[in-house]
Amino acid sequence: MAHPDRPDYTFASDNTAGLAPEALAAFTAANTEPVPSYGGDDWTRRAKEHIRAVFETDCEVFFVFNGTAANALALAALCRSYHRVLCHDFAHVDVDECGAPEFFTGGAKLVPIASPDGKLLPADVERAILRRTDVHHPKAGALSLTQATEWGTVYSPAEVGALCAVAKKHGLPVHMDGARFANATATLAATGVRPADFTWRAGVDVLCFGGTKNGMSTTVAVVFFHPEHARDFAYRVKQAGQLDSKQRFAAAQWTGMLGTGAWLRHAAHANAMAQKLATALRPLPAVKFLAEPQANGVFVELPPAAVEKLWAQGWHFHRFIGEHGYRLMCSWATAPETVDRFAADLRAALG
Repeated sequence: MAHPDRPDYTFASDNTAGLAPEALAAFTAANTEPVPSYGGDDWTRRAKEHIRAVFETDCEVFFVFNGTAANALALAALCRSYHRVLCHDFAHVDVDECGAPEFFTGGAKLVPIASPDGKLLPADVERAILRRTDVHHPKAGALSLTQATEWGTVYSPAEVGALCAVAKKHGLPVHMDGARFANATATLAATGVRPADFTWRAGVDVLCFGGTKNGMSTTVAVVFFHPEHARDFAYRVKQAGQLDSKQRFAAAQWTGMLGTGAWLRHAAHANAMAQKLATALRPLPAVKFLAEPQANGVFVELPPAAVEKLWAQGWHFHRFIGEHGYRLMCSWATAPETVDRFAADLRAALG
């Protein structure tokens, strides 16, 4: 049981966990002798090499401090001010980034598309592209996907490929918000799928590869699979205040996580804790699943009285949709016994 005086933030967000030990060890290892600043160091070079190895291709890699900057700057590289960006109606770029994409693109309009389970459907995307093509309406400029989705679901390579095919048919580049890319990769790896299979091989042009939710701190890699989209991107990073003078500390975390395989091990653990939580909640008749968990989040409807009891006991988690829909996130640091305690307290709260 949690306690009001010792609140438990485990399920509030995967951002509430600390640094994974491999990231922290690498961070500390980088804190030795003076090295070149602004990314001219060996840590940054090695981090980029690790990322290129993950995707099995040459690619342009830039590091920024957070996902909002990564997404906004990536879309700015793909779009003009008179464009519109098609995305899911729960996409982080639309509902949780305070207009940053519009700001950095100089006014490009985000067009949300509703579809079940957090996943866009090709027919809906094409319909949105063709809805208006006259000069009085913003021109379709890019497609933005989220992997894993805001609903904790995961696009298969075929699903990504079908969406990219529609986008490319109409000349649109494809952006992927990968705040929880590691969790999606861990899910798909179980069936032999590799990161390249649902990114550049499927048609994705730029990926915002999140490190924070995977156990790192203040680092996202913006990965361009086509050099032409990355032209002058370094200037965008600098202008946006995202160029890290001591970039070795951000880069070192990637070497520690990717170089040891810890990024996938930790993501798989977070996913497994979400499955454990889902298994514990599934028999409870008062709990309704909003989506089938495929990554590290569990999305459920809970009775208000039970939620109030859990909050009073010190459990912290957030409302996700409507009056009774809630999000329970697991991280690399979520312990099995914490899952057991939460499930026991929920069962008691339900009476």
